[in-house]
Amino acid sequence: MMDLPVDQVRTLLAVVDEGTFDAAATALHITPSAVSQRIKTLEQHTGRVLLMRTKPVRPTESGQVVVRFARRLAALERDAREELGIAAGAGAARLPIAVNADSLATWFLPALTRVPQDPPICFDLYHEDEAHTATLLREGQVMAAVTSSAEPVAGCLVRPLGRVRYLPVAAPGFAGRLLAGGPLAARLPDAPVIVFDRRDALQDRFVRALTAGAHGAAALRHHVPTSEGFRDAIAAGLGWGLVPEPQATPLLRAGALALLAPGERLDVPLYWQQWKLDVPPLALVARTVADAAATSLYQP
Repeated sequence: MMDLPVDQVRTLLAVVDEGTFDAAATALHITPSAVSQRIKTLEQHTGRVLLMRTKPVRPTESGQVVVRFARRLAALERDAREELGIAAGAGAARLPIAVNADSLATWFLPALTRVPQDPPICFDLYHEDEAHTATLLREGQVMAAVTSSAEPVAGCLVRPLGRVRYLPVAAPGFAGRLLAGGPLAARLPDAPVIVFDRRDALQDRFVRALTAGAHGAAALRHHVPTSEGFRDAIAAGLGWGLVPEPQATPLLRAGALALLAPGERLDVPLYWQQWKLDVPPLALVARTVADAAATSLYQP
């Protein structure tokens, strides 16, 4: 089997993490031309194109294999340093984790504050929809992810975290103006709706379940790609949407939001997936996140 030169492998990882050749050069304290030459040599060595020269740079399928190897190598090297007692000055352990916006806005960041920082751990959070965070695991960009996928990514462990409960809400004025005067199942499919981004299917799923139909929410939809902005857009009366219960409850009590269908909700199961790698910081974060989820999310 061919050897993979360590300096070239580390350079590939730096380019993927930093997003550009110039930024990788700064992180590695070498010139951009040296970064380019190392990547070119590694691609010639493997006989494969490893990077898509986009902005930001993304690994190809072959590149994902090398990136996963590079992350494992970095973690093993850090473990060896600690066991040899030469970890001082090596810097904090870096853990890239993919997490969805609603978890970030509600329970996940408080969970990270409970992680002991001796030795220090640097969290590198990647923001992605819960239905797509597993993709970042496959690409090797992260070592762990909060995901809605129960099917483990190759080389990963999976454990259930619990269920996020979403409530269908709208501003009272919006509900009175556009959703009154008939059954909700008849009015909601035509009402303006807020969605997180073009991959957000929660509102469509809710409408299909409510109407037992094949069509989703209205075509008139506003895209608001932050969890807090999504909630605020609904409260402002731009449209209806599904808001996590912890975010919706205070506004419901204050009268800023109205529950559209009492008793109706949409529960989304979440899972923790991580690489099968004996890395103490990763194991520590996994335990802390699971403990926090046990008290923050609905359990089966």
